Amino acid sequence: MTYRVAVAGASGYAGGEALRLLLAHPQVEIGAVTAHSNAGDPLGAHQPHLTPLADRILEPTTVEALRGHDAVILALPHGQSHEVAAQLGPDTVVVDCGADHRLEDPAAWAQFYGGEHPGTWPYGIPELPGHRERLRGARRVAVPGCYPTGASLAMVPALTAGLVRPDVVVVAASGTSGAGKAPKTNLIGSEVMGAVSAYGVGGVHRHTPEMIQNFGKASGEPVTVSFTPLLVPMPRGILSTVSAPVAQAGVTADEVRAVYEKAYGDEPFVRLLPAGQWPTTASTLGANTVHLQVAVDAAAGRVIVISALDNLTKGTAGAAVQCLNLALGLPETTGLPTVGVAP
Repeated sequence: MTYRVAVAGASGYAGGEALRLLLAHPQVEIGAVTAHSNAGDPLGAHQPHLTPLADRILEPTTVEALRGHDAVILALPHGQSHEVAAQLGPDTVVVDCGADHRLEDPAAWAQFYGGEHPGTWPYGIPELPGHRERLRGARRVAVPGCYPTGASLAMVPALTAGLVRPDVVVVAASGTSGAGKAPKTNLIGSEVMGAVSAYGVGGVHRHTPEMIQNFGKASGEPVTVSFTPLLVPMPRGILSTVSAPVAQAGVTADEVRAVYEKAYGDEPFVRLLPAGQWPTTASTLGANTVHLQVAVDAAAGRVIVISALDNLTKGTAGAAVQCLNLALGLPETTGLPTVGVAP
């Protein structure tokens, strides 16, 4: 069976990546491709790498353009997708790459995004405990943020197993595509090349409450998260260093490794690297994968987990297609690459 899928926000990075993946999907026909300010342009003017779709004209992002599809992927700015989704019927699977439906706490939404909470949808990290079951056959899916994906897959097994206390520190370095395509002075080449900078410091980054939500569920108790994001001079990728204090002294790296092998041994998109090999973003470029490595800093009494992923693939659009497969009842891996591009 072939499913007709529309992509809203097709001229942006997330929308373009969704289209790249859908072009390789054997059971998808790409329907409407829409945009806002770029409506009326050929897609190739904004996504020249998508040669099979280069001549498609970007339609305005309207409910009329999106209706009638089996599924719609919304790659829209935060705060815009819920209005569109509310007008699409339950016969359409809607996968939202924005933040509108990720958070469960209305107070957290109001604090970090402002306005009325749009509601909560099934959360799109199938590898987290209990999530895959909710995503199978779902008609609405909230794709997680790119930072929370890497951080959550890194620390949730340790929290679930009680290896660490719920006091998590996340330091994550991201490429510039995570900020989207809109022109910003701090993202132009002369500002970024040769420089690493911190931003969103002190608990103000919008992905912080998402991490708190995921870590809190894993630990079963209140959790604190200190998150510091870094901007690094590369287009794609996130390398996260995630750590927490050990729950009991004497925890060994072998014990931690055994927990992660059990958690992810059967997961097609999460790879625990061999001991002594460290994740690098280059190995995940273009792939729907997360690479992990674990360590114990005995002197500091902390478990440390390093994760690497492509923020546009597993961090956004790849997760959207992975969840779309589950929602449509297809094999979860359909159309998704596990092999990166190197060098």
